[in-house]
Amino acid sequence: MAIMQESSLTANRAFVLHPGGKFTYEQRAVPDLETDRDVIVRIVATGLCGSDVHYWQHGRIGQYIVEKPIILGHESSGVVVKCGENVTNLAVGDRVMLEPGFACNICHYCRGGRYNLCESMRFAATPPYDGTLAKYYRAPSECCYKLPSHISLRDGSMIEPLSVAVHSCRLAGSLQESSVAVFGAGPVGLLCSAVARAFGASTVVAIDVVDSRLASALKHGATHAYKMDTESPESNAKGLLSSVGLKYGFDVVLDATGAEPCLSCGIHALTRGGTFIQVGLGNPNPSLPVGQICDKEAVFKGSFRYGPGDFKMAIDLLNSRRVKLDGLVTHEFSFEQAEDAFKNVVGRAGIKSVIYGPDVDENEANKLN
Repeated sequence: MAIMQESSLTANRAFVLHPGGKFTYEQRAVPDLETDRDVIVRIVATGLCGSDVHYWQHGRIGQYIVEKPIILGHESSGVVVKCGENVTNLAVGDRVMLEPGFACNICHYCRGGRYNLCESMRFAATPPYDGTLAKYYRAPSECCYKLPSHISLRDGSMIEPLSVAVHSCRLAGSLQESSVAVFGAGPVGLLCSAVARAFGASTVVAIDVVDSRLASALKHGATHAYKMDTESPESNAKGLLSSVGLKYGFDVVLDATGAEPCLSCGIHALTRGGTFIQVGLGNPNPSLPVGQICDKEAVFKGSFRYGPGDFKMAIDLLNSRRVKLDGLVTHEFSFEQAEDAFKNVVGRAGIKSVIYGPDVDENEANKLN
């Protein structure tokens, strides 16, 4: 196989989670090109996701169990260092964002245009597949997207969660002149607010319990912010609607928390015939006010990762400046400080924590193209 590549690829240092929650640094083999459409990416920045932390603290998410050492991380950007001979869309030196799930492309779901539901999906940092917290990572070229020139590699790591937000908002249908409630003002919730506004929503309310995150939401698309209290979901729903003057309820509710009180409040705050999109996952078996869903003839949809066109749409939103990532990355860690980054996320400090890859200069991660 003919290839284009850097002169040499050095040892592949990786940050590894072991069953039981212990982290170690290991030298892993430099990945090979498996097909002539593959590329090797030198990882520059990786954003930490709640799923990474959950695997560390609990050892599993549903049916996916950490039974052997695994490299975490899936929100990554980097630089192409090696290309297969049939790669035509990328070249060595390109700055890219990774779509970290590789579907089979031949099953019923893939051929039907819903590859995110592929049962053979190989998703980074989902057992048994290694993630991106290493120096090098192999990916199909179609899963690598060139970064806009005004987006740094650091902020480029946010395009993966931005694509999650794009997917969930697209599931809601047309948002033009609609009223939207977004529960949760963490990274995905903030991006859902930004995307909903970019898609034409006239009212976007961010709901959270942390004042600093609500303040951030007002800078990223939200037209209003509402702080949940300890009252009942019904009481919170009344207060939420009153705070923005909505008589009949929200056209669309996006829940990025997975918390039962938020789900219940959101359903109570939904208008008749409205659409509820479940974006975040908490308790996999929450108690829901099903009577409200039926009485309102509401549409309740689950949202799973992202599908065809979502990454491209995310990048288009950045190129048009309809969505901005400024200020979302609040904490930066060197590769040697990776465990500190995990602890920082647990402490809910800031918004987004990013870990730089091995031997990465912070200036490289922050500079523009």
